[in-house]
Amino acid sequence: MPKKVYVPVGHHYIVEASGCNPKIIGSVEKVQNILVKAAEIAGAKVWAISFSKFPPGGVSGVVVISESHISTHTWPEMRYAALDIYTCGSHVDPEKAMVYAVEAFGASTSHITEITRGIDEGDWKFFHSFVTWEEDFRKHIKEKSEKK
Repeated sequence: MPKKVYVPVGHHYIVEASGCNPKIIGSVEKVQNILVKAAEIAGAKVWAISFSKFPPGGVSGVVVISESHISTHTWPEMRYAALDIYTCGSHVDPEKAMVYAVEAFGASTSHITEITRGIDEGDWKFFHSFVTWEEDFRKHIKEKSEKK
């Protein structure tokens, strides 16, 4: 008997980005530009943008996309950024947005949780699954540049 393939409603990435460049993640303009570009790289349609700076120097913001949202909260003094990327539909690639944003923040490492949301086995009772992993982005960037 063939296996049933279940298509999830959405993919949700929760990212802890460590070792970020404080000059980047402490700038409203830079963080906003990075997350808007991340949405575009993922193939999402941007609907609304809202970013603010808060004491002692972090940035909070959200890019509302037709497919859901990309948001962040940063702590430049700790070189840390929390990212939340949720997309629904099959025409966007949230992983591309996540990789771009974490690299653009200058993160050295990150802890990533991917939640596959809205899985239905045909009974309209939805559930989710998740996987989690670590990424060494400086190693990844170095390997990428060596291939050029």
